[in-house]
Amino acid sequence: MTLSVLHTTSETGHAWWLKTPKGATRIDTTATSTAALLADRTAIKGAATNADVVAVDTLRLISPVTRPCRVIAQMTNYESHVKDAGMDPASIPLTFFRKASASINGPFDDIVKPQHVRLLDYEVEIGLVIGRAIPVGTTISDANLGDFVAGLVVTNDVSARDIQLPQTQFYEAKSYPTFTPVGPELVLLTADELKRFGDLRLRLSVNGHERQNALVEGDMLYRPLEALQSLTQFQELAPGDLILTGTPAGTALSAPPKPVQFIGNLLPPTVKWKMFFSRQAANRNYLHNGDVVEASVATDDGAIDLGTQRTAVRFA
Repeated sequence: MTLSVLHTTSETGHAWWLKTPKGATRIDTTATSTAALLADRTAIKGAATNADVVAVDTLRLISPVTRPCRVIAQMTNYESHVKDAGMDPASIPLTFFRKASASINGPFDDIVKPQHVRLLDYEVEIGLVIGRAIPVGTTISDANLGDFVAGLVVTNDVSARDIQLPQTQFYEAKSYPTFTPVGPELVLLTADELKRFGDLRLRLSVNGHERQNALVEGDMLYRPLEALQSLTQFQELAPGDLILTGTPAGTALSAPPKPVQFIGNLLPPTVKWKMFFSRQAANRNYLHNGDVVEASVATDDGAIDLGTQRTAVRFA
């Protein structure tokens, strides 16, 4: 059975809670970070016997992944998204990029668009939360994957497309403050539950209109096992680190028609991007001031449910 952990903060400090069918019970821990909490599994399980229960909707939830931590993301990791970007899924390698952990935001806090950003996009993703240290060269297999992945969270990889594309790198465009909403729940899984990763469905809507809806199975190119096997060849990981696993089709950004792409490739870069962004400016699917974004991840039978985050867009 999954364990769903919630995180709050107040003037008196951090508090961690275990979500139960009756509400939320306080976890008896002094942990102030996700890493420290994950080292105190006895306290997490012990909270289930706590008789004091509060309603979850009375808690002001913040990200269950604390910062600083490493935030690493997989690129174009869903076949549907790859095709939507005008590429061949067979040609896509397993690659990563970094995000600043200062971009981590609460599941119900505003996404704030900087003044200079024009094209603000969304990407619902499943986040892997690392549960123990993984030195470079660690052997990871199906048999021990559950030893390293403590749990899963809903994430939104918010992206400033007009910054990302001309730079041909992602770090700045995806690292502004509030650009990684996380939560509301950190769902801790057993090894057997983790094997149902392919049954998870990602959904995202804007103002109640569905934009993304996809099942991991049959769409994700590189699963967590392959990702960690590749990543730990060169990058050590620590408890509390966050890995974003990619997004399916349905983002505001999509590839222009093939003839337009062909013409664009013949133009100088400044002219090409000017033409591209003039077309994108007419795309109403980019986020606007006051938009409300809802993102969720769960199995269709509800056995694993990472919860739903609800964030409003605010222009600085």
